[in-house]
Amino acid sequence: MENNIFELQYAIDTFYFLMCGALVMWMAAGFAMLEAGLVRSKNTTEILTKNVALYAVACIMYMVCGYAIMYGGEVFLSGIGDVDADAVLGDFAEREDGFRGGSIYSGASDFFFQVVFVATAMSIVSGAVAERMKLWAFLLFAVVMTGVIYPMEGSWTWGGNPVFGMYTLGDLGFSDFAGSGIVHMAGAAAALAGVLLLGARKGKYGKNGEINAIPGANLPLATLGTFILWMGWFGFNGGSVLKLGDISNANAVAMVFLNTNAAAAGGAVAALVLARMLFGKADLTMLLNGALAGLVAITAEPSTPTALEATLFGAIGGVLVVLSIITLDKLKIDDPVGAISVHGVCGLLGLLLVPVTNDGSSFTGQLIGAATIFVWVFVASLVVWAILKFTLGIRVSEEEEYEGVDLVECGMEAYPEFVSTRK
Repeated sequence: MENNIFELQYAIDTFYFLMCGALVMWMAAGFAMLEAGLVRSKNTTEILTKNVALYAVACIMYMVCGYAIMYGGEVFLSGIGDVDADAVLGDFAEREDGFRGGSIYSGASDFFFQVVFVATAMSIVSGAVAERMKLWAFLLFAVVMTGVIYPMEGSWTWGGNPVFGMYTLGDLGFSDFAGSGIVHMAGAAAALAGVLLLGARKGKYGKNGEINAIPGANLPLATLGTFILWMGWFGFNGGSVLKLGDISNANAVAMVFLNTNAAAAGGAVAALVLARMLFGKADLTMLLNGALAGLVAITAEPSTPTALEATLFGAIGGVLVVLSIITLDKLKIDDPVGAISVHGVCGLLGLLLVPVTNDGSSFTGQLIGAATIFVWVFVASLVVWAILKFTLGIRVSEEEEYEGVDLVECGMEAYPEFVSTRK
C-alpha cells in the first residue's frame, strides 16, 4: 500500500514537472513574438530565425555537455535507460529537497525541465543585440553560452559546487528559487557584453546627444508575446517547487502561482503610471516591460512573500525598469527590447529582495552570489564576443543594416506584400 502511494506521488510529481517544462518551453514563443514586435519590419524574419535556432542549439549543447557540467557526472546521453523502481522509492521516502539537479525524477524529466531554462537565458541575449548582429556569429555564441558559460555558473548555484573550488554560495546564504540571477541576470550579462562590443544601431543616437526613438513594427505581436511569457512564467516559477503530490507542496505551488501573477500585475501598473508621469502618455512598451520586470523580480523568491508583498515587489520592478531603460539610453547602450533592464537590473532586484521574506538567505550572500554570476558571465561572454568580432565579425555592414538583416541573412521578408525594406 505504501509503495503504491509513493508510486502515485512519483507519477504526479513527474507529470507536473514535465508540464511545467512545457510551459517554460512555450516562453520561447513569447520571446519570439515580443522581439518580432519590437524590431522594425525589415528585421523580423531574422529575429524569428534566431529564436527558433537558439532553442535548438540550447537543447543540443545542454544534452552534449551542459547538463554534465552543471550537475556533475557523465554526459546526459549515457544516463538514459530503465529506472530502478526500488531505488527510486527508497530515495523518495528518505529525500529532503536540496539542489535541483540529480533529483528522484527520471533523468529525462529532470533534463527536460533544466534545458528550457538554458534556452530562456539565451533568448534574453537575442533581443538586446537585434537589428545589427550577424546571425551566424550569434549562433556560435549560443553554442558556448548554453554549453559552457551558463552551466558553469549553474553548477555553483543550483548545482551546489564551490566557485572555482573556493567557496559554496549556499553556505554564504545565497538563494535563488527559480532564477532571477541564475537565468535572467546571467542572460542580461551576456547581452550587455555583446551590446558593448556591437555598438548602437545607426541613427539611434545623434551627434548632439539626442536619443531617437526607433519604434517596433508590430505592437500587437509584442503584446501577445508578453501574455505568452506571463503564462509561461507559471511553469517557470511553479515548476521550481519541484513537487506537487502532497499537501505541503501543493499549497506551495498555489502560493507561487498567486505571487507570480500578483508581481506581474504590480509591475505593469507601476510602469504604466510612471510612464504617464514622465512622458505624459500611456506608453505600451513600458507597460509590457513593467509586467516582465515584475515577473523577473519575484522569480528569486515567489514562495515566501504574501500576495501584497509580491505585488509591491513587482511594482518596484516596474518603476525600476522604466528608469533603467531611460538611463541606458542616456549612456548610449542600445537595447531594442529593453532586455538588459528587464532581466539584468530587475534580476538583481529580485535577488536583493529575497532576504526580506526568506530567513534562510542573507543580503551578503545575495550580493556575493549576484557578483559571482555577473562577473563570470560578463567576462566569459566578453571574451567570446571579442574572439568572434576579430575573426568572423559580429556586425553587419552599414549598407546591410540599412537594407535590413532579413534579406541579408535570411533572403526573405516577413511582410513582403506591403512592406518596403528601404527607407
